Amino acid sequence: MQTDLLIIGAGPGGYRAAEYACQQGLQVVIVEQEEVGGTCLNRGCIPTKTYVHSATFDEAVTRQQQVVAQLRSGVEGILSAPGITLLRGHAMFQDSQSVVVERAADGSVVCVTFKAVIIATGSKAKIPPIADIDDSRVVTSTELLRATSLPRRLCIIGAGVIGMEFASVFHRFGSEVVVVEFLKECLPMLDSDVAKRLRKLMEKRGITFRMKTAVRQFADIDADTILIATGRQANTDGLNLQAAGITPDVRGFIVADDHFQVLSSLHPHCYAIGDVNGRQLLAHAAEMQAVRAVNHLLGRSDGIRFDIMPAAIFTDPEAACVGPSEDQLKASDSASGYRCLKSFWRANGKALAMGQTEGMLKLFADADDRILGCHAFGAHAADIVQEVSVLMCRDTIVGQLRDMVHIHPTLSEILRDAR
Repeated sequence: MQTDLLIIGAGPGGYRAAEYACQQGLQVVIVEQEEVGGTCLNRGCIPTKTYVHSATFDEAVTRQQQVVAQLRSGVEGILSAPGITLLRGHAMFQDSQSVVVERAADGSVVCVTFKAVIIATGSKAKIPPIADIDDSRVVTSTELLRATSLPRRLCIIGAGVIGMEFASVFHRFGSEVVVVEFLKECLPMLDSDVAKRLRKLMEKRGITFRMKTAVRQFADIDADTILIATGRQANTDGLNLQAAGITPDVRGFIVADDHFQVLSSLHPHCYAIGDVNGRQLLAHAAEMQAVRAVNHLLGRSDGIRFDIMPAAIFTDPEAACVGPSEDQLKASDSASGYRCLKSFWRANGKALAMGQTEGMLKLFADADDRILGCHAFGAHAADIVQEVSVLMCRDTIVGQLRDMVHIHPTLSEILRDAR
């Protein structure tokens, strides 16, 4: 089988690349060994959000299955378009010009030669080197999302995005939750002031945090279930990357340039997008990297700003950020003269009416008043930070933000009112 573009992995980056490349007239073959939609749809973003928006654990289990099935069907529809061939099975490089695919259904083997290839195999849970890791209570987010009974006592190792979201959700469902974190503060990508306030609020609600604590063995942990949430690692098992001349970095991620072209590949048109390149482990980052990679393959330019990448943490209340934190600005010589503007949910009419008054926003601007970033927690913080992301893409200054009409009463007024 021959194709213009081979894509390995049908997650957010892979299926977006297939759809976009097909629209540009390329013949596409995409290979997926598990479910289409990748980690985000099947074991990550979408299942966890159904938990966030479900009233009880039993409702969450049922709704998760329904929502995931519906969205997976939509992805399968995208990949059934004329010009796209979906092969279900495991892909392995034979050399820099071809892969062999062992079909999942019958074990038959298909050889695919390509003019260009995109590796979009995503990531998997990173397991810490702890002696009794085979303790039957230890699970990753994948296994916890498959659970059909609510753990009475849940211990979460890691206070990053995954750990904090599960802590918030399972505490609301009724589990006794303890979070153990090696660092001094949770959510290291978030401004430390914002992160601390969010953690303190979660502590006030009954979640226990043990910061600056290392886990030596699981036998010492008093819990029914232990969730490992200590990060992600590239999913490249069995790809036979060396046959294509691809050498991952010391962390196991595939090194790519700003067009997501693999630096070590023997093929001139080999790309790595999404989690597998370790740059920005976010589904929306993978989608935009897919567009950039296909554009580069076709010799086209675009205006995508990968230096402006918003992110959200769906705790209760949620948190979000775009651009540097104040901690990073203080440590940067090039950020001298920045200023920090703040506003609070408790001063907003819509927040008061909603009964959602917990929250704070920090907006950063440079010496010329140009918006540098925003970190916040509070109801619908992600929506507010998304607005900031758009403004940053257009190099907006704070004065211009002040002149933009915001509907009253809305939570977006929190941004406009930052002082």
